Amino acid sequence: MAEEETQPSELSDKQKKEIARWFLLNAPAGEIIYVAKDVKAILKDDELYNSAALEAFPEYNKSHMICLDLPDRSGEVILTSFSEIHKNEYLDPRTAQVAVVDHIKQVCTEVRPATDEELPSPYIEEFRCALDAEVIKYVSEAYPKGFSSVYCTSGKDVDGPGLDFQFVVVISAARHSPQNFCNGSWRSIWDIEFKDEEQTVEVKGKMQVGAHYFEEGNVQLDTQHECKDSTIFQSPEDSATTLTSIIRHHETEYLASLEASYLNLSDTTFKDLRRKLPVTRTLFPWHNTLQISLSKDLSKELGVNK
Repeated sequence: MAEEETQPSELSDKQKKEIARWFLLNAPAGEIIYVAKDVKAILKDDELYNSAALEAFPEYNKSHMICLDLPDRSGEVILTSFSEIHKNEYLDPRTAQVAVVDHIKQVCTEVRPATDEELPSPYIEEFRCALDAEVIKYVSEAYPKGFSSVYCTSGKDVDGPGLDFQFVVVISAARHSPQNFCNGSWRSIWDIEFKDEEQTVEVKGKMQVGAHYFEEGNVQLDTQHECKDSTIFQSPEDSATTLTSIIRHHETEYLASLEASYLNLSDTTFKDLRRKLPVTRTLFPWHNTLQISLSKDLSKELGVNK
């Protein structure tokens, strides 16, 4: 009796949504709109697509730290978990404004002044502003299309010396050129902890690089690097200068290491992907195997060509 063929079961709506969400979240830098268009066409279910998009777009935008213009052109806001105040509301500490964001359209729909509770104390703001100014100078030199911001993530109500506080510096730069079949992004997050009692400042950095080349192929790069450093607790201006120098040093060092590794790529990684030549440094003569002594010996033993 022939076994009945097992028919593959159809995916449930929940499974379809999770697959769609996965594709959206894993879209390369600057390409989620194109991926979303294809996902929507494949699903053929607007309700299912909208449910997946409402979850995926905010997470994608924050993880890629995309930067949006404020509606009144007074500045920009970087979408990150550090700037998020409420759902779809993000703080721009430089202009002391809060932007309301449409994640799927990737635009700011309105803006309002930040409240006193949403902003740091004057003492903390002095340190934050000094660091922000130095980071702006660095980013303008290092990343022509880069954006940066400095957020107080802990101790924003500290009103004088004696207590610890913490900043996060975010740097986001992207180069989107789909007409040339390539997109890329740089993201770095610097966690800076000011320890008043020890009179030290601890620095932890995480750098992420993504690139996608898709001309007659599909090549993606997704790499990251973490580092640590420290310095002494100084005045706002001196701390800002020292901390920016630390950030510059580690980012420059990481970029140099990436360039060096790719310059040697053809001699290392690509060679490991290929079949190596024998010690004679010549290709095996498959068209005339009898010239190999082992082949001759086997032919004699087996009585081949007699």
